[in-house]
Amino acid sequence: MSPSGEVVASISSALAVALVLLACVELGDAAAAVGVYRLIQYDLAGAPLGSRAAALNHHAAAFPLPPGADLSRSALVAPLLDLPLSFLREYLAEKKHLGGLLILLPTKLGDKDDVDKGQVKGVLAEIEKLLVHKEVPYPVYFTFHDEDFDNLLADIRKIASSGQPASATTGGYKLVVSSAEPRKVSSPTISNIQGWLPGLKGEGDTEQLPTIAIVANYDTFGAAPALSVGSDSNGSGVVALLEIARLFSRLYSNPRTRGKYNLLFGLTSGGPYNYNGTSKWLRSFDQRVRESIDYAICLNSVGSWSNDLWMHVSKPPENPYIKQIFEEFSDVSKEMGVSVGIKHKKINVSNPRVAWEHEQFSRFRVTALTLSEMSSPPEFLESSGGLHDARESTDVDSVIRTVRLVSESLARHIYGLKGRNIDVFAENSSLAINPHYIESWLDLLSRTSRVAPFLQKNDPFIAALKKELSDHTADVHVQNDALDGMFTFYDATKATLNVYQVASVTFDLLFLLVLGSYLIVLFCFLVITTRGVDDLINIFRRPPSRKLKGA
Repeated sequence: MSPSGEVVASISSALAVALVLLACVELGDAAAAVGVYRLIQYDLAGAPLGSRAAALNHHAAAFPLPPGADLSRSALVAPLLDLPLSFLREYLAEKKHLGGLLILLPTKLGDKDDVDKGQVKGVLAEIEKLLVHKEVPYPVYFTFHDEDFDNLLADIRKIASSGQPASATTGGYKLVVSSAEPRKVSSPTISNIQGWLPGLKGEGDTEQLPTIAIVANYDTFGAAPALSVGSDSNGSGVVALLEIARLFSRLYSNPRTRGKYNLLFGLTSGGPYNYNGTSKWLRSFDQRVRESIDYAICLNSVGSWSNDLWMHVSKPPENPYIKQIFEEFSDVSKEMGVSVGIKHKKINVSNPRVAWEHEQFSRFRVTALTLSEMSSPPEFLESSGGLHDARESTDVDSVIRTVRLVSESLARHIYGLKGRNIDVFAENSSLAINPHYIESWLDLLSRTSRVAPFLQKNDPFIAALKKELSDHTADVHVQNDALDGMFTFYDATKATLNVYQVASVTFDLLFLLVLGSYLIVLFCFLVITTRGVDDLINIFRRPPSRKLKGA
Protein backbone atom coordinates (compact mmCIF):
# COMPACT_ATOMS: atom_id res chain seq x y z
CA MET A 1 0.00 0.00 0.00
CA SER A 2 1.34 3.43 -0.95
CA PRO A 3 1.88 6.09 1.74
CA SER A 4 -0.92 8.20 0.31
CA GLY A 5 -3.25 5.19 0.44
CA GLU A 6 -2.41 4.57 4.09
CA VAL A 7 -3.20 8.19 4.96
CA VAL A 8 -6.52 8.02 3.15
CA ALA A 9 -7.37 4.73 4.88
CA SER A 10 -6.51 6.17 8.30
CA ILE A 11 -8.60 9.29 7.72
CA SER A 12 -11.55 7.26 6.45
CA SER A 13 -11.40 4.85 9.41
CA ALA A 14 -11.24 7.74 11.87
CA LEU A 15 -14.22 9.33 10.15
CA ALA A 16 -16.24 6.11 10.48
CA VAL A 17 -15.39 5.76 14.18
CA ALA A 18 -16.28 9.42 14.77
CA LEU A 19 -19.64 8.93 13.08
CA VAL A 20 -20.48 5.94 15.29
CA LEU A 21 -19.35 7.77 18.45
CA LEU A 22 -21.42 10.80 17.49
CA ALA A 23 -24.49 8.60 17.17
CA CYS A 24 -23.80 7.09 20.61
CA VAL A 25 -23.39 10.53 22.19
CA GLU A 26 -26.65 11.70 20.71
CA LEU A 27 -28.42 8.65 22.12
CA GLY A 28 -26.71 9.13 25.52
CA ASP A 29 -27.91 12.72 25.77
CA ALA A 30 -31.47 11.49 25.40
CA ALA A 31 -31.34 9.75 28.83
CA ALA A 32 -32.14 11.35 32.21
CA ALA A 33 -32.10 9.87 35.72
CA VAL A 34 -34.32 10.87 38.64
CA GLY A 35 -34.84 9.49 42.14
CA VAL A 36 -38.22 7.81 42.71
CA TYR A 37 -39.97 6.34 45.75
CA ARG A 38 -41.86 3.06 45.55
CA LEU A 39 -45.31 2.38 46.92
CA ILE A 40 -45.06 0.31 50.09
CA GLN A 41 -45.22 -3.48 49.77
CA TYR A 42 -46.34 -5.48 52.80
CA ASP A 43 -48.39 -8.46 53.92
CA LEU A 44 -51.02 -8.22 56.63
CA ALA A 45 -51.86 -11.57 58.21
CA GLY A 46 -50.63 -13.22 55.00
CA ALA A 47 -52.70 -11.01 52.65
CA PRO A 48 -50.52 -9.26 50.02
CA LEU A 49 -51.02 -5.48 49.94
CA GLY A 50 -49.37 -2.53 48.24
CA SER A 51 -47.23 -2.66 45.11
CA ARG A 52 -46.11 -6.19 44.26
CA ALA A 53 -43.58 -5.23 41.57
CA ALA A 54 -40.54 -2.98 41.38
CA ALA A 55 -38.96 -3.34 37.91
CA LEU A 56 -40.29 -1.05 35.16
CA ASN A 57 -39.54 -1.01 31.42
CA HIS A 58 -42.36 0.52 29.37
CA HIS A 59 -43.14 3.43 27.08
CA ALA A 60 -44.56 6.51 28.81
CA ALA A 61 -48.18 7.61 28.50
CA ALA A 62 -50.07 10.56 29.98
CA PHE A 63 -53.57 11.94 30.40
CA PRO A 64 -55.72 12.59 28.44
CA LEU A 65 -55.72 9.04 27.14
CA PRO A 66 -57.11 8.10 23.70
CA PRO A 67 -60.36 6.07 23.81
CA GLY A 68 -59.78 2.36 24.29
CA ALA A 69 -56.07 2.79 25.01
CA ASP A 70 -54.28 -0.40 26.02
CA LEU A 71 -52.12 0.52 29.02
CA SER A 72 -50.86 -2.97 29.80
CA ARG A 73 -47.52 -2.06 28.19
CA SER A 74 -47.48 1.61 29.17
CA ALA A 75 -46.11 3.47 32.19
CA LEU A 76 -48.60 6.20 33.04
CA VAL A 77 -47.08 9.54 34.13
CA ALA A 78 -49.59 11.70 36.01
CA PRO A 79 -49.29 14.89 38.07
CA LEU A 80 -51.14 14.40 41.33
CA LEU A 81 -54.13 16.61 40.53
CA ASP A 82 -54.41 15.23 36.97
CA LEU A 83 -54.84 11.63 38.12
CA PRO A 84 -58.60 10.86 38.17
CA LEU A 85 -59.51 8.93 41.30
CA SER A 86 -62.25 7.18 39.31
CA PHE A 87 -59.59 5.82 36.94
CA LEU A 88 -57.56 4.49 39.86
CA ARG A 89 -60.60 2.94 41.55
CA GLU A 90 -61.64 1.26 38.30
CA TYR A 91 -58.22 -0.27 37.64
CA LEU A 92 -57.92 -1.52 41.21
CA ALA A 93 -61.49 -2.83 41.53
CA GLU A 94 -61.53 -4.58 38.15
CA LYS A 95 -57.86 -5.63 38.45
CA LYS A 96 -57.00 -4.16 35.08
CA HIS A 97 -53.35 -4.43 34.19
CA LEU A 98 -51.17 -1.36 33.92
CA GLY A 99 -47.52 -1.35 32.90
CA GLY A 100 -46.67 1.05 35.71
CA LEU A 101 -47.71 4.30 37.38
CA LEU A 102 -45.56 7.34 38.17
CA ILE A 103 -47.30 9.97 40.32
CA LEU A 104 -45.78 13.47 40.32
CA LEU A 105 -46.07 15.20 43.70
CA PRO A 106 -46.00 18.98 44.26
CA THR A 107 -42.57 20.04 45.50
CA LYS A 108 -44.03 21.98 48.45
CA LEU A 109 -47.56 22.24 49.74
CA GLY A 110 -46.74 25.66 51.18
CA ASP A 111 -46.12 27.13 47.73
CA LYS A 112 -49.84 26.87 46.92
CA ASP A 113 -52.74 28.92 48.20
CA ASP A 114 -55.07 27.57 50.88
CA VAL A 115 -57.61 26.21 48.39
CA ASP A 116 -55.03 24.25 46.39
CA LYS A 117 -53.30 23.14 49.57
CA GLY A 118 -56.52 21.67 50.92
CA GLN A 119 -57.24 20.00 47.58
CA VAL A 120 -53.75 18.48 47.42
CA LYS A 121 -54.00 17.10 50.96
CA GLY A 122 -57.44 15.65 50.24
CA VAL A 123 -56.34 13.97 47.00
CA LEU A 124 -53.16 12.61 48.62
CA ALA A 125 -55.10 11.15 51.53
CA GLU A 126 -57.59 9.51 49.15
CA ILE A 127 -54.88 8.08 46.89
CA GLU A 128 -52.99 6.67 49.87
CA LYS A 129 -56.16 5.05 51.17
CA LEU A 130 -56.75 3.41 47.78
CA LEU A 131 -53.21 2.18 47.22
CA VAL A 132 -52.21 1.08 50.72
CA HIS A 133 -55.21 -1.16 51.39
CA LYS A 134 -55.26 -2.92 47.98
CA GLU A 135 -53.02 -5.39 46.20
CA VAL A 136 -51.46 -3.50 43.29
CA PRO A 137 -49.90 -5.92 40.74
CA TYR A 138 -47.84 -3.29 38.90
CA PRO A 139 -45.03 -0.95 40.05
CA VAL A 140 -46.15 2.41 41.47
CA TYR A 141 -43.62 5.17 42.08
CA PHE A 142 -43.74 8.72 43.42
CA THR A 143 -41.42 11.60 42.61
CA PHE A 144 -41.52 15.39 42.67
CA HIS A 145 -42.85 17.49 39.81
CA ASP A 146 -40.42 19.90 38.14
CA GLU A 147 -39.88 21.69 34.80
CA ASP A 148 -38.23 18.63 33.24
CA PHE A 149 -41.40 16.64 33.79
CA ASP A 150 -43.44 19.47 32.29
CA ASN A 151 -41.36 19.15 29.11
CA LEU A 152 -41.67 15.37 29.21
CA LEU A 153 -45.46 15.51 29.57
CA ALA A 154 -45.72 18.03 26.73
CA ASP A 155 -43.75 15.72 24.42
CA ILE A 156 -45.77 12.65 25.44
CA ARG A 157 -49.04 14.47 24.76
CA LYS A 158 -47.73 15.73 21.43
CA ILE A 159 -46.90 12.16 20.37
CA ALA A 160 -50.30 10.95 21.61
CA SER A 161 -52.08 13.69 19.61
CA SER A 162 -50.96 11.95 16.42
CA GLY A 163 -53.47 9.22 17.27
CA GLN A 164 -50.85 6.53 17.77
CA PRO A 165 -49.69 5.49 21.25
CA ALA A 166 -45.98 5.43 22.04
CA SER A 167 -44.43 2.12 21.02
CA ALA A 168 -41.35 0.63 19.41
CA THR A 169 -42.86 1.53 16.02
CA THR A 170 -43.76 5.16 16.71
CA GLY A 171 -40.98 6.04 19.21
CA GLY A 172 -41.52 8.30 22.24
CA TYR A 173 -40.16 7.99 25.77
CA LYS A 174 -39.32 4.90 27.76
CA LEU A 175 -39.28 4.68 31.56
CA VAL A 176 -36.87 2.16 33.03
CA VAL A 177 -36.35 1.17 36.65
CA SER A 178 -33.82 -1.64 36.99
CA SER A 179 -34.68 -3.20 40.32
CA ALA A 180 -34.21 -6.65 41.76
CA GLU A 181 -37.15 -8.61 43.14
CA PRO A 182 -38.11 -7.02 46.50
CA ARG A 183 -37.08 -9.11 49.48
CA LYS A 184 -38.73 -9.52 52.87
CA VAL A 185 -37.33 -7.38 55.67
CA SER A 186 -35.97 -9.96 58.06
CA SER A 187 -36.77 -9.62 61.77
CA PRO A 188 -37.98 -5.98 61.86
CA THR A 189 -37.47 -4.43 65.27
CA ILE A 190 -39.12 -1.67 67.24
CA SER A 191 -37.11 0.46 69.67
CA ASN A 192 -38.67 2.19 72.69
CA ILE A 193 -36.68 4.91 74.47
CA GLN A 194 -37.38 5.94 78.06
CA GLY A 195 -35.92 8.38 80.55
CA TRP A 196 -36.71 9.33 84.16
CA LEU A 197 -36.78 12.50 86.21
CA PRO A 198 -36.86 11.14 89.78
CA GLY A 199 -38.92 13.07 92.30
CA LEU A 200 -37.86 14.26 95.74
CA LYS A 201 -38.52 11.99 98.70
CA GLY A 202 -38.92 13.40 102.18
CA GLU A 203 -36.66 12.27 105.03
CA GLY A 204 -37.67 8.85 106.29
CA ASP A 205 -40.16 8.43 103.42
CA THR A 206 -39.90 4.79 102.33
CA GLU A 207 -42.97 4.66 100.08
CA GLN A 208 -42.52 4.74 96.33
CA LEU A 209 -43.30 8.11 94.78
CA PRO A 210 -46.17 8.32 92.30
CA THR A 211 -45.25 8.63 88.64
CA ILE A 212 -46.67 10.67 85.78
CA ALA A 213 -45.81 9.38 82.29
CA ILE A 214 -45.54 11.57 79.19
CA VAL A 215 -45.51 9.43 76.05
CA ALA A 216 -45.38 9.88 72.26
CA ASN A 217 -44.82 7.40 69.45
CA TYR A 218 -42.18 8.54 66.97
CA ASP A 219 -42.55 6.17 64.01
CA THR A 220 -44.69 6.64 60.90
CA PHE A 221 -46.47 4.75 58.12
CA GLY A 222 -47.38 5.92 54.63
CA ALA A 223 -47.79 5.00 50.98
CA ALA A 224 -44.11 5.70 50.27
CA PRO A 225 -41.91 4.65 53.24
CA ALA A 226 -38.98 6.78 52.07
CA LEU A 227 -41.22 9.88 52.13
CA SER A 228 -43.14 9.11 55.32
CA VAL A 229 -41.82 11.86 57.61
CA GLY A 230 -45.02 12.52 59.60
CA SER A 231 -44.31 16.11 60.62
CA ASP A 232 -47.61 16.39 62.48
CA SER A 233 -48.31 12.72 63.12
CA ASN A 234 -46.40 12.23 65.15
CA GLY A 235 -43.38 14.50 64.83
CA SER A 236 -45.26 17.23 66.68
CA GLY A 237 -45.91 14.91 69.63
CA VAL A 238 -42.23 13.91 69.82
CA VAL A 239 -41.06 17.53 69.77
CA ALA A 240 -43.60 18.52 72.43
CA LEU A 241 -42.38 15.68 74.66
CA LEU A 242 -38.72 16.68 74.27
CA GLU A 243 -39.47 20.31 75.16
CA ILE A 244 -41.54 19.26 78.20
CA ALA A 245 -38.63 17.06 79.31
CA ARG A 246 -36.23 19.99 78.86
CA LEU A 247 -38.43 22.35 80.91
CA PHE A 248 -38.97 19.95 83.83
CA SER A 249 -35.31 18.92 83.86
CA ARG A 250 -34.51 22.50 84.82
CA LEU A 251 -37.06 22.40 87.63
CA TYR A 252 -35.94 18.98 88.85
CA SER A 253 -32.23 19.87 88.74
CA ASN A 254 -32.72 21.97 91.88
CA PRO A 255 -33.81 20.05 95.02
CA ARG A 256 -35.83 23.11 96.10
CA THR A 257 -38.05 22.92 93.00
CA ARG A 258 -38.05 19.17 92.50
CA GLY A 259 -41.57 17.77 92.74
CA LYS A 260 -42.73 14.78 94.71
CA TYR A 261 -43.61 12.94 91.54
CA ASN A 262 -41.41 10.84 89.31
CA LEU A 263 -41.69 11.85 85.66
CA LEU A 264 -41.35 9.10 83.06
CA PHE A 265 -40.78 10.07 79.43
CA GLY A 266 -41.36 7.44 76.76
CA LEU A 267 -40.73 7.59 73.02
CA THR A 268 -42.40 4.50 71.62
CA SER A 269 -42.33 2.68 68.29
CA GLY A 270 -44.93 0.59 66.45
CA GLY A 271 -47.59 3.29 66.76
CA PRO A 272 -49.32 2.63 63.40
CA TYR A 273 -49.44 -1.10 64.21
CA ASN A 274 -51.89 -0.96 67.14
CA TYR A 275 -49.20 0.74 69.27
CA ASN A 276 -47.37 -2.56 69.38
CA GLY A 277 -44.27 -1.00 70.92
CA THR A 278 -46.25 0.68 73.71
CA SER A 279 -47.79 -2.65 74.68
CA LYS A 280 -44.41 -4.39 74.85
CA TRP A 281 -42.87 -1.44 76.71
CA LEU A 282 -45.58 -1.56 79.40
CA ARG A 283 -45.32 -5.34 79.62
CA SER A 284 -41.58 -5.02 80.31
CA PHE A 285 -42.22 -2.93 83.44
CA ASP A 286 -42.20 -4.40 86.89
CA GLN A 287 -45.76 -4.52 88.22
CA ARG A 288 -44.83 -2.10 91.00
CA VAL A 289 -43.69 0.45 88.42
CA ARG A 290 -46.95 0.15 86.48
CA GLU A 291 -48.96 0.48 89.68
CA SER A 292 -47.01 3.62 90.62
CA ILE A 293 -48.13 5.45 87.47
CA ASP A 294 -50.65 8.06 88.59
CA TYR A 295 -51.67 8.74 85.01
CA ALA A 296 -50.15 8.92 81.53
CA ILE A 297 -50.43 11.69 78.94
CA CYS A 298 -50.03 10.53 75.33
CA LEU A 299 -49.32 13.20 72.72
CA ASN A 300 -50.57 12.55 69.19
CA SER A 301 -50.83 15.02 66.28
CA VAL A 302 -50.66 18.35 68.10
CA GLY A 303 -48.99 20.44 65.39
CA SER A 304 -51.85 22.00 63.42
CA TRP A 305 -54.58 23.16 65.81
CA SER A 306 -55.66 26.71 66.56
CA ASN A 307 -58.38 26.75 69.22
CA ASP A 308 -59.62 23.22 69.90
CA LEU A 309 -57.71 20.32 71.39
CA TRP A 310 -59.26 17.03 72.44
CA MET A 311 -58.66 14.81 75.43
CA HIS A 312 -59.49 11.19 74.58
CA VAL A 313 -60.11 8.83 77.49
CA SER A 314 -61.24 5.24 78.05
CA LYS A 315 -62.79 5.81 81.46
CA PRO A 316 -66.06 7.78 81.67
CA PRO A 317 -65.63 11.56 82.10
CA GLU A 318 -67.60 11.24 85.35
CA ASN A 319 -64.77 9.18 86.85
CA PRO A 320 -63.42 11.31 89.73
CA TYR A 321 -59.80 11.01 88.63
CA ILE A 322 -60.53 11.75 84.95
CA LYS A 323 -62.69 14.66 86.05
CA GLN A 324 -59.86 16.09 88.15
CA ILE A 325 -57.32 15.85 85.31
CA PHE A 326 -59.74 17.39 82.83
CA GLU A 327 -60.48 20.29 85.17
CA GLU A 328 -56.75 21.00 85.56
CA PHE A 329 -56.31 21.12 81.80
CA SER A 330 -59.49 23.17 81.35
CA ASP A 331 -58.36 25.81 83.85
CA VAL A 332 -55.07 26.34 82.02
CA SER A 333 -56.73 26.27 78.57
CA LYS A 334 -59.17 29.03 79.58
CA GLU A 335 -56.28 31.24 80.69
CA MET A 336 -54.62 30.56 77.32
CA GLY A 337 -57.79 31.40 75.40
CA VAL A 338 -58.17 27.93 73.86
CA SER A 339 -60.60 25.07 74.36
CA VAL A 340 -60.02 21.50 75.52
CA GLY A 341 -62.84 19.03 74.89
CA ILE A 342 -63.19 15.50 76.17
CA LYS A 343 -64.08 12.39 74.17
CA HIS A 344 -64.88 9.06 75.79
CA LYS A 345 -64.37 5.78 73.92
CA LYS A 346 -64.74 2.55 75.81
CA ILE A 347 -62.15 -0.07 74.91
CA ASN A 348 -63.00 -3.58 73.81
CA VAL A 349 -60.40 -5.87 75.34
CA SER A 350 -61.29 -8.72 72.98
CA ASN A 351 -60.60 -6.54 69.92
CA PRO A 352 -56.86 -6.27 69.08
CA ARG A 353 -57.48 -2.97 67.24
CA VAL A 354 -56.19 -0.02 69.28
CA ALA A 355 -57.19 3.44 68.05
CA TRP A 356 -55.29 5.58 70.59
CA GLU A 357 -52.04 5.02 72.47
CA HIS A 358 -53.65 5.53 75.88
CA GLU A 359 -55.80 2.45 75.25
CA GLN A 360 -52.72 0.25 75.70
CA PHE A 361 -52.29 1.79 79.18
CA SER A 362 -55.96 1.16 79.90
CA ARG A 363 -55.50 -2.53 79.07
CA PHE A 364 -52.95 -2.64 81.91
CA ARG A 365 -55.40 -0.79 84.20
CA VAL A 366 -53.37 2.42 84.11
CA THR A 367 -55.26 5.72 83.91
CA ALA A 368 -54.28 7.48 80.72
CA LEU A 369 -55.41 9.99 78.12
CA THR A 370 -54.43 11.12 74.63
CA LEU A 371 -54.20 14.78 73.66
CA SER A 372 -54.81 15.30 69.95
CA GLU A 373 -56.13 17.84 67.48
CA MET A 374 -58.18 14.96 65.97
CA SER A 375 -61.69 14.75 67.40
CA SER A 376 -62.20 11.13 66.33
CA PRO A 377 -59.88 8.11 66.16
CA PRO A 378 -58.17 7.53 62.81
CA GLU A 379 -58.78 4.41 60.76
CA PHE A 380 -56.23 1.61 60.79
CA LEU A 381 -52.90 2.66 59.14
CA GLU A 382 -54.26 6.15 58.42
CA SER A 383 -53.24 9.58 59.76
CA SER A 384 -49.90 8.09 60.73
CA GLY A 385 -47.46 10.13 58.65
CA GLY A 386 -48.69 9.96 55.06
CA LEU A 387 -47.49 11.86 52.00
CA HIS A 388 -49.55 14.95 52.84
CA ASP A 389 -48.05 15.18 56.35
CA ALA A 390 -45.04 17.35 55.46
CA ARG A 391 -43.33 20.22 57.26
CA GLU A 392 -45.70 22.77 55.71
CA SER A 393 -48.63 21.09 57.48
CA THR A 394 -47.16 21.65 60.95
CA ASP A 395 -47.16 24.94 62.85
CA VAL A 396 -44.56 25.76 65.50
CA ASP A 397 -47.09 27.89 67.42
CA SER A 398 -49.44 24.90 67.74
CA VAL A 399 -46.68 22.82 69.33
CA ILE A 400 -45.81 25.72 71.65
CA ARG A 401 -49.47 25.92 72.78
CA THR A 402 -49.48 22.18 73.46
CA VAL A 403 -46.26 22.38 75.48
CA ARG A 404 -47.59 25.29 77.53
CA LEU A 405 -50.92 23.57 78.19
CA VAL A 406 -49.35 20.28 79.30
CA SER A 407 -46.46 21.81 81.25
CA GLU A 408 -48.59 24.27 83.22
CA SER A 409 -51.24 21.63 83.95
CA LEU A 410 -48.56 19.18 85.16
CA ALA A 411 -46.88 21.85 87.28
CA ARG A 412 -50.13 22.76 89.01
CA HIS A 413 -50.82 19.09 89.72
CA ILE A 414 -47.29 18.35 90.97
CA TYR A 415 -46.84 21.47 93.09
CA GLY A 416 -50.45 21.79 94.32
CA LEU A 417 -51.15 25.07 92.52
CA LYS A 418 -54.74 24.32 91.51
CA GLY A 419 -56.88 27.45 91.53
CA ARG A 420 -53.85 29.74 91.63
CA ASN A 421 -53.18 31.75 88.49
CA ILE A 422 -49.42 31.21 88.41
CA ASP A 423 -47.44 30.78 85.19
CA VAL A 424 -44.55 28.50 86.09
CA PHE A 425 -43.18 28.63 82.54
CA ALA A 426 -43.74 32.33 81.94
CA GLU A 427 -42.31 34.00 78.86
CA ASN A 428 -38.97 35.80 79.24
CA SER A 429 -38.18 33.74 82.35
CA SER A 430 -35.45 31.15 82.83
CA LEU A 431 -38.16 28.48 82.41
CA ALA A 432 -39.61 29.91 79.21
CA ILE A 433 -40.50 27.66 76.28
CA ASN A 434 -37.83 27.75 73.55
CA PRO A 435 -39.40 28.20 70.06
CA HIS A 436 -36.03 27.74 68.32
CA TYR A 437 -35.56 24.35 69.98
CA ILE A 438 -39.02 23.27 68.86
CA GLU A 439 -38.53 24.52 65.31
CA SER A 440 -35.13 22.86 64.87
CA TRP A 441 -36.47 19.47 65.99
CA LEU A 442 -39.55 19.83 63.79
CA ASP A 443 -37.29 20.53 60.82
CA LEU A 444 -35.17 17.46 61.59
CA LEU A 445 -38.16 15.15 61.97
CA SER A 446 -39.66 16.54 58.74
CA ARG A 447 -36.55 15.39 56.86
CA THR A 448 -36.43 11.92 58.42
CA SER A 449 -38.57 8.99 57.31
CA ARG A 450 -39.36 6.83 60.33
CA VAL A 451 -41.19 3.69 59.22
CA ALA A 452 -40.24 1.27 62.00
CA PRO A 453 -39.41 -1.87 59.94
CA PHE A 454 -36.81 0.11 57.99
CA LEU A 455 -35.12 1.58 61.10
CA GLN A 456 -32.25 -0.50 62.45
CA LYS A 457 -31.42 -0.77 66.15
CA ASN A 458 -28.35 1.41 65.61
CA ASP A 459 -30.07 3.89 63.31
CA PRO A 460 -28.62 7.42 63.71
CA PHE A 461 -32.09 8.83 64.32
CA ILE A 462 -32.74 6.51 67.27
CA ALA A 463 -29.28 7.38 68.61
CA ALA A 464 -30.12 11.11 68.28
CA LEU A 465 -33.37 10.67 70.23
CA LYS A 466 -31.57 8.74 72.95
CA LYS A 467 -28.87 11.39 73.24
CA GLU A 468 -31.40 14.22 73.42
CA LEU A 469 -33.41 12.48 76.12
CA SER A 470 -30.16 11.74 77.98
CA ASP A 471 -29.41 15.48 78.05
CA HIS A 472 -32.60 16.13 80.03
CA THR A 473 -33.39 12.93 81.95
CA ALA A 474 -31.66 10.12 83.83
CA ASP A 475 -31.55 6.34 83.45
CA VAL A 476 -32.18 6.54 79.71
CA HIS A 477 -32.74 3.09 78.27
CA VAL A 478 -33.53 1.70 74.80
CA GLN A 479 -35.69 -1.40 74.62
CA ASN A 480 -35.51 -3.38 71.36
CA ASP A 481 -38.19 -5.89 70.53
CA ALA A 482 -39.63 -7.68 67.49
CA LEU A 483 -42.52 -6.18 65.58
CA ASP A 484 -45.81 -8.06 65.71
CA GLY A 485 -45.59 -11.09 63.39
CA MET A 486 -48.85 -10.30 61.55
CA PHE A 487 -46.91 -7.72 59.48
CA THR A 488 -44.36 -8.57 56.78
CA PHE A 489 -42.56 -5.77 54.93
CA TYR A 490 -40.47 -5.72 51.74
CA ASP A 491 -37.44 -3.62 50.82
CA ALA A 492 -36.72 -1.64 47.61
CA THR A 493 -38.35 1.55 48.85
CA LYS A 494 -36.21 3.84 46.64
CA ALA A 495 -34.87 3.54 43.10
CA THR A 496 -33.51 5.47 40.12
CA LEU A 497 -35.79 6.06 37.16
CA ASN A 498 -34.10 6.38 33.75
CA VAL A 499 -36.03 8.25 31.07
CA TYR A 500 -34.97 7.46 27.51
CA GLN A 501 -36.08 9.20 24.35
CA VAL A 502 -36.65 6.33 21.96
CA ALA A 503 -36.47 6.80 18.20
CA SER A 504 -39.02 5.02 15.99
CA VAL A 505 -38.22 1.90 13.96
CA THR A 506 -38.38 4.03 10.79
CA PHE A 507 -35.56 6.20 12.11
CA ASP A 508 -33.53 3.11 13.03
CA LEU A 509 -33.96 1.62 9.54
CA LEU A 510 -33.04 4.91 7.87
CA PHE A 511 -29.98 5.26 10.08
CA LEU A 512 -28.87 1.68 9.28
CA LEU A 513 -29.42 2.30 5.55
CA VAL A 514 -27.31 5.48 5.57
CA LEU A 515 -24.59 3.88 7.68
CA GLY A 516 -24.55 0.75 5.48
CA SER A 517 -24.33 2.82 2.29
CA TYR A 518 -21.49 4.84 3.77
CA LEU A 519 -19.56 1.71 4.74
CA ILE A 520 -20.02 0.17 1.25
CA VAL A 521 -18.80 3.37 -0.44
CA LEU A 522 -15.90 3.57 2.03
CA PHE A 523 -14.95 -0.06 1.33
CA CYS A 524 -15.01 0.45 -2.46
CA PHE A 525 -12.97 3.64 -2.14
CA LEU A 526 -10.30 1.94 -0.02
CA VAL A 527 -10.00 -1.03 -2.38
CA ILE A 528 -9.71 1.20 -5.47
CA THR A 529 -7.09 3.47 -3.89
CA THR A 530 -4.99 0.60 -2.57
CA ARG A 531 -5.41 -2.22 -5.12
CA GLY A 532 -7.14 -0.82 -8.18
CA VAL A 533 -10.45 -1.19 -9.96
CA ASP A 534 -9.69 -4.67 -11.26
CA ASP A 535 -9.32 -6.05 -7.74
CA LEU A 536 -12.64 -4.48 -6.74
CA ILE A 537 -14.36 -6.12 -9.73
CA ASN A 538 -12.75 -9.48 -8.92
CA ILE A 539 -14.18 -9.33 -5.40
CA PHE A 540 -17.72 -9.22 -6.71
CA ARG A 541 -17.07 -11.56 -9.70
CA ARG A 542 -18.42 -15.11 -9.25
CA PRO A 543 -15.56 -17.64 -9.01
CA PRO A 544 -15.39 -20.33 -11.80
CA SER A 545 -17.11 -23.62 -11.07
CA ARG A 546 -15.17 -26.81 -10.33
CA LYS A 547 -16.11 -28.32 -13.75
CA LEU A 548 -14.54 -25.42 -15.62
CA LYS A 549 -11.44 -25.68 -13.44
CA GLY A 550 -11.16 -29.42 -14.30
CA ALA A 551 -11.50 -28.73 -18.05
